Amino acid sequence: MTVQRIERAEVAARAVAILGLDHEVIDLLSTEALCASLRRTASFLCPASPRQIVDTVMNALAPLAEDLDRDTVVEALDALLMSGDLLELRQPGERTRLLFLGPPSFVEKQPGEYMLLGVRPRNIALVDQVAEDVEVIHDGHTRSVLLDPTTGQETLIAAGLHRISKEQWTKAPRIEPAAQVLDHLRKQFAAERAPGVVTGLTIIDPSRPMHFYKGRWNEPAEEHTGIFTGRRPQAYGAPIWCAIEMAGGVPQSVLDLPVNSSIAPGWDEARRIQAALDAERGTPQTFRRRRDGSPTGGTFLDFFAPLPTWAERYLAISGWSAPKGPKSLFTYCLPAGAIDDAEQFLSNSLWMTSIKEDQ
Repeated sequence: MTVQRIERAEVAARAVAILGLDHEVIDLLSTEALCASLRRTASFLCPASPRQIVDTVMNALAPLAEDLDRDTVVEALDALLMSGDLLELRQPGERTRLLFLGPPSFVEKQPGEYMLLGVRPRNIALVDQVAEDVEVIHDGHTRSVLLDPTTGQETLIAAGLHRISKEQWTKAPRIEPAAQVLDHLRKQFAAERAPGVVTGLTIIDPSRPMHFYKGRWNEPAEEHTGIFTGRRPQAYGAPIWCAIEMAGGVPQSVLDLPVNSSIAPGWDEARRIQAALDAERGTPQTFRRRRDGSPTGGTFLDFFAPLPTWAERYLAISGWSAPKGPKSLFTYCLPAGAIDDAEQFLSNSLWMTSIKEDQ
């Protein structure tokens, strides 16, 4: 028997092909390949903790990719939770939250274009034999198909996918002033008074530059008084998102998020509360508009802080994920006809403002 040496690059290319992707144009560490790896892993492990899934993917890919970064894998997993491919659910009577497979579903972006959601167990293809000739388009963390608009929905339903309307998928909280969101939060704090140090607590520090999200995270200090969002560690699982009322750096009240939901991820409430806090301080969160120089004439929106799930879903259904703009956390590109509505949506729901390309 002859043993043949295979270079790492060839093994990586084969791995991309096994994931159902084109290895000639997609790299193993691309968002498309990382998300495919996470979906495949989740299809065998779920229900499982986020750490279990990330660890398994890291162990599988590390020998093939020296530049593999855990934070990048975690960001890809967060994107799958945002889209609904995976669901993070709280266990009855516990604070622990596990990941489950999202049900096979689709959302119509526009006539003939359908975004695919969910994961089948044991890596079974999402679009099965009923639509075996359909090509799945992988773009960032999203998957979509192009079908005849007159029969597309029937084809996907016959393939076992559930239809979700745009309104269901992007459902946002009611529109209200930032001050009202914070007033409601203060009432919740009043019923949860329990002053004391919280070991391992980290918070978003409003004194730090808003356009460097990771740099805003800090440990509580004496100058921190008021309402903050943050995360606190727990014995098992990822740190818990929370809202904290502090005086002189010492928590006076802590609310674990989400407050009244076993389905919504904790970051949804935390990110909306943080947007309200920034707006009330007179420094609302911003996004940058950039023109796309291509013939399609789209507009790039660069974001510097993560958005709640429902807000990013709105952008995903209105446009498409794009390469990150300069110093941004993530970017979407929207067609000209969707820009004004998107700006109004972000302003109404998250009190955000836009800045020019050169700012």
